[in-house]
Amino acid sequence: MSHAARFVAGLILITVPTVQYGGYFLLTQLVDKNSGYMSNPLRQNFFRAGHAHAGVLLILSLICQVLVDFALLPQPLQWLARLGVPLAAILMPAGFFFSVTNPSASEANAAIYLIYAGAIALAASVLTLGIGLLRYS
Repeated sequence: MSHAARFVAGLILITVPTVQYGGYFLLTQLVDKNSGYMSNPLRQNFFRAGHAHAGVLLILSLICQVLVDFALLPQPLQWLARLGVPLAAILMPAGFFFSVTNPSASEANAAIYLIYAGAIALAASVLTLGIGLLRYS
């Protein structure tokens, strides 16, 4: 495993408690009858999606660190492949959570565009990595 892969994987692992905190936050919203969480289906769906995306994308981020070491890519594209998925793991959940911060929100606010930015970062990085891996074989 390269130094870059170890370094970025270490940073990714340090962020795992933020996903744990998100789960704790969701649990407190479910238990607190005054939170308004259970009476707002949009907020429920967005919060669940944010938490799920954070966890899944962090796991994918760790896998990508190892795979980048085997891809045939120039250095700048290696960093795109290395950092795009962790960036998506930040942007997409942030968009899901921050776009419905108001407990009575009936539609998402402008923060929803973070989800699209994260999706672009995710697509760019995994496509780059996939092409780099195919070039190696």
